[in-house]
Amino acid sequence: MSDSLRRRARPVLLAALALSLSACSGNLPSVGSIFSSNDDGPVESRAPEAIFADARANLRDDKPKTAAFLFDEVERLYPYSDVAKDAMLMSAVASYEAQEYDKAVLAAERFIGFYPSDDQTDYARYIVAQSYYEQIVDVGRDQGMTLQAKQALDELIARHPDSQYVKDAELKRDTTLDQIAGKEMTVGRYYLKNGQYIGAINRFQTVVKEYDTTTHVEEALHRLVEANLALGLVDEAKSAAAVLGFNYPGSDWYGASYALLTGRNLTGGLSQDAWYRRMYRQIIRGDWL
Repeated sequence: MSDSLRRRARPVLLAALALSLSACSGNLPSVGSIFSSNDDGPVESRAPEAIFADARANLRDDKPKTAAFLFDEVERLYPYSDVAKDAMLMSAVASYEAQEYDKAVLAAERFIGFYPSDDQTDYARYIVAQSYYEQIVDVGRDQGMTLQAKQALDELIARHPDSQYVKDAELKRDTTLDQIAGKEMTVGRYYLKNGQYIGAINRFQTVVKEYDTTTHVEEALHRLVEANLALGLVDEAKSAAAVLGFNYPGSDWYGASYALLTGRNLTGGLSQDAWYRRMYRQIIRGDWL
C-alpha cells in the first residue's frame, strides 16, 4: 500500500482503537492499575483479567506483537471468562497494529463468527477491511487485495449502515474503485500500445460501465475513440467522443478526441446500433427503454 493511503487509513483505526479500549473495559482494572501491575508470574498462573490488563498495557506501550500474544492467551486459557470475547477482538486490533494483517483478519472474522450480533461486530468488520486496505499495492501489480478490501468495505456498509465507521468506509471504497479502474486502464493502455485493440476496448468499456464514478472515465472514453478508429469503427469512435464531450466538455481528453476526429475530417452523429449510443441514452439521458 502506498504511504499516502496508509497515512489516511491508520489514524482512523487508532481513533477507533481508543473507543474500543474504552468499550472493552467493563469490570476490568482501571488504567492506573494496569500500568502499576508488577505481576510477572507465568501466564498460566494468572487470572484472565490480569493477562488482559498486561496485554492492553503492552499495546499502549507500542508492543503490539506481545499484546496480541497475551490477548490470544486469554482466549486460549480462559475461553469462557468474562474477558475472552474482548480479548478476541483486541487480538485483531493488536495484530493490525503489528502489521500482521492476516492474523488481524483471522481474529476479527473469528469474532464476527462467534458474535454476529454484538455491538462491536461493525468494528470487527472495519478491522478486516482496514487490514486488506493497508495491503493495497500500486496499479501496476495484482489488485487482489484491493478487491478484497472493496468486498469487506461493501459488507461493512451494507450490514451496518448506521455504524460510525461507514463514512470512512465509503471514502475508502471510492479509493478501491479508483484503484481497480486504474488497473484496467494500465492493461488497456498496454493492449492499445501493442495493437491489441479488441482487448483494449474491452478494458476501457469496463471502466466506463462499471467504474463510471472514478477519475479514469475521461481517459477511458478517449482511449475508446483511439482504439475504435484504429479498427475503422468510426461510428463507435464518434459515439465515445459524444459521451465524453457531453459529460466533460472542458476536458483535455475531449480536446484530444475532438482533434483526432476533426483531423480525419469526421463529423458528429451517433450510430443507431453502437453500444455507445445505448450508453448515451442510459447514462446521459436517463432513457432505459
